[in-house]
Amino acid sequence: MAKFVQVAKKSQVPENGVIVVRVEGRSLALINLHGEIYALDDNCPHEGGPLSDGQVVGDEIECPWHASRFDVRTGGVTLDPAAADAATYKVRVSGDAVEVEI
Repeated sequence: MAKFVQVAKKSQVPENGVIVVRVEGRSLALINLHGEIYALDDNCPHEGGPLSDGQVVGDEIECPWHASRFDVRTGGVTLDPAAADAATYKVRVSGDAVEVEI
């Protein structure tokens, strides 16, 4: 059964930036896009590059290994070479607490 787990404070995620968090054996990229927090699997589905080391460009995050891009809000591929979408997680923010559904 899925549950929400606190993974960070909103104040830790810079505006239009990304941090990595680890929760229950998973690495997640937390992205602050215009004040909204989103969570994606940190491993790029192309070859496992760390999305948290990538740059936020507009509404996308770019993998630092091969420049695949993903829509931060949906995880959808927007630029190859990745052929699969990045996994996303539901996020809720309560005050400064960021919780992710695992």
